[in-house]
Amino acid sequence: MSFQEKIDADGNVHIYKARLVAKGFRQIQGVDYDETFSSVAMLKSIRILLAIAAYHDYEVWQMDVKTAFLNGNLSEDPDGFVNPQNAGKVYKLLKSIYGLKEASRSWNLRFDEVVKGFGFIKNVEEPCVYKKVSGSALVFLVLYVEGILLIRNDIPMLEAMKDSLRKSFSMKDLGEAAYILGIKIYRDRSKHLIGLSQSTYIDKVLKRFNMHDSNEGFLPMSPGTILSKT
Repeated sequence: MSFQEKIDADGNVHIYKARLVAKGFRQIQGVDYDETFSSVAMLKSIRILLAIAAYHDYEVWQMDVKTAFLNGNLSEDPDGFVNPQNAGKVYKLLKSIYGLKEASRSWNLRFDEVVKGFGFIKNVEEPCVYKKVSGSALVFLVLYVEGILLIRNDIPMLEAMKDSLRKSFSMKDLGEAAYILGIKIYRDRSKHLIGLSQSTYIDKVLKRFNMHDSNEGFLPMSPGTILSKT
């Protein structure tokens, strides 16, 4: 069993997750699996796209794939579950499951295949950023594990995209993006501004190192410190 807590923008637990997982630690590389690498969107890429959205006043929406890793197709044969009543046979996994070494990669490959089928083009330098252009309509799609950011200038095209994703995966529509990767999003559309805050993450780090009761300061260094050019 795997137990996880889902944290909201204020650092409060709003979902408790419990999953049955495979015993991935028993897998042997080259026998039960080959590659495990899975691309993850870089924070700087998300910041750049949010800056573009702020400048052009694009819509920024967020979706979440439910139990994302269960959508991956397995190309390897991991250890099966032995039936105690018939020790000569095993149950073979046809789909990925949480706990497998290759689960993340299998999901990423599956998502890439589906999104390209919708006409999206993957960014060469950032494999978790996709773009689709149709006339004057433009949509950017950003994937970070199971979370999706949709940035677009055309509402009908975005709604069509969300419908297509729902047909392929079990999705949760989170509406306008407000909290991603532990970062709060503040937006003032009248001024074409988007602000990002990691206060919840900072508080978490301070608590981890027992520094949450420390006095606040403007700079993370001792007052009076003189820095040289070297």
